[in-house]
Amino acid sequence: MKIIAVIPARYASTRFPAKLMQDLCGKTVIRRTYEATIHTNLFDDVFVATDSELIYNEIVNNGGKAVMSIKQHESGSDRIAEAVKDIDADIIINVQGDEPFINKSNLESLIAIFKEDKQKQVDLASLMTPIDDWQVIENPNNVKVVVDESNTALYFSRSVIPYPREKNAGVQYYQHIGIYAFRKQALLEFTTLPMKFLEASEKLEQLRYLEYGKRIKMAKTNHVGIGIDTFEDLEKAIKMLKDNPSLGY
Repeated sequence: MKIIAVIPARYASTRFPAKLMQDLCGKTVIRRTYEATIHTNLFDDVFVATDSELIYNEIVNNGGKAVMSIKQHESGSDRIAEAVKDIDADIIINVQGDEPFINKSNLESLIAIFKEDKQKQVDLASLMTPIDDWQVIENPNNVKVVVDESNTALYFSRSVIPYPREKNAGVQYYQHIGIYAFRKQALLEFTTLPMKFLEASEKLEQLRYLEYGKRIKMAKTNHVGIGIDTFEDLEKAIKMLKDNPSLGY
C-alpha cells in the first residue's frame, strides 16, 4: 500500500495574505511544514500542491517536490485530486500547509485506519477531538461530528449535534479536525459528483461524501494542531520554535 502526503498551499489568504511564505526562524512556513512532514518517515512520498510559482519555487529550489494546480477550486478535495490524478498512490493524506509543527501520532492514527481495513470498506479517514465547553459546542465555526460505535461518521454539522433535549444523557460531543486521508479512488470520484443539498446547506464538503454513501472513519485525538492564520499566530509560532528548537527542521 503506497501512502503519500499532499500539502495544499494556496498563496492567497483572507486573514493573512502570503502566510505560507512568511519567515519562521530562518525558513518559510511552507518549507518547515514540508520538511516536518518528510521527517515523520511515514510516507512513500510528499508533495506540495500550489497555485503559486513563489511557493512552487520555494519547495523545488530547496530540494522538495511540488506540483502546480489551477487557481480556482471549489474545495480542498478538488485541489488535492487534481494534484494526485497522475501520481501512483493508494492512500493520500492531506497535511495542512499552515501547521509547521506536525503531530506524528495523528498521522499514524489515520494511516492505521487503512492498514486495519482489510476489506477496503473505508473511503476516508479524519480526526475528531472531545469538546465539553458549550461556547465551543454552540459556535457554528466549529464543525461537530457524530459517530456510531465503530467511530464511523454519521453526520457533520455546524449546529449542535446531537440536540441536547436530555442534558443528562451523558453524550460526548466531538469537534471535527479537518485533516483527511483518502483512498485515491474515492478522492477522484468526488470531483465527478455534483454538490447535493446537505453540502450546499452547511457548506461542508465532507457531507458530499456521506450523501453519496462513502464511509468516513474517525480517529480520536486530544492533540489539535497549531495553525498560522494570523500575524499573531506567526509570532506565537516563532516564540515556540525559539523556546523549543527541536520542533524545527
